[in-house]
Amino acid sequence: MIRNIVGSVLALAGATAAVWSPFRAWYDGRHGRDYALGDLFTGITGDKADVLGSILLPFLLAALLTLVGVVLRSRLLVALAGVVVLGFTILWMVRVGQAEGSLTVGGDGTGLGDGVGFASGGGVLLLLGALVMSGRTRAHRVDGKPRHQHPPLDQQPPHGGPPLDGPPQDDTPADPRRHPQASTPYASTQTYDVPTWDPDRENPPPRQ
Repeated sequence: MIRNIVGSVLALAGATAAVWSPFRAWYDGRHGRDYALGDLFTGITGDKADVLGSILLPFLLAALLTLVGVVLRSRLLVALAGVVVLGFTILWMVRVGQAEGSLTVGGDGTGLGDGVGFASGGGVLLLLGALVMSGRTRAHRVDGKPRHQHPPLDQQPPHGGPPLDGPPQDDTPADPRRHPQASTPYASTQTYDVPTWDPDRENPPPRQ
């Protein structure tokens, strides 16, 4: 949670710096919004471009990607925004270097201005924000059944028999001819005729 907050702050700060950079001086006092977007692919010219047709457009796109990435906690979108900002900044520097013959850095209004620094720093902050963010955590389903479900231990049958919660067993009595022990679980008993007790027989009367 803390990593997402810190990464989001870095990403938003980088997007703000990138969008603000075209309104600053980029080279020899010329603002970044004065460079046409098409000049980055065909060659830098001295023509002044419209605001929405300048290099501000890709930076606005990068800011939009950053906002969506922060809301969705997507590291990929934030990193893509940083690549867009740094990519267009480096491409502009290459085109200006080809047109001017070289690039210089000066503090008296000549050479590279602070707008390039804002754009480069914004791209770096976006990449750092993507690295710091932890991204979205996958939620585990609570109501779903597990892939492999086993009966509890108290329902396990002894000696590897069929599960106790399995299909009902056949209750048909076994054929005694095939399974004689199934119908006679106990040994058979025999009956005997016991004569009744006669007291006169045990004690005969005396003879006269």
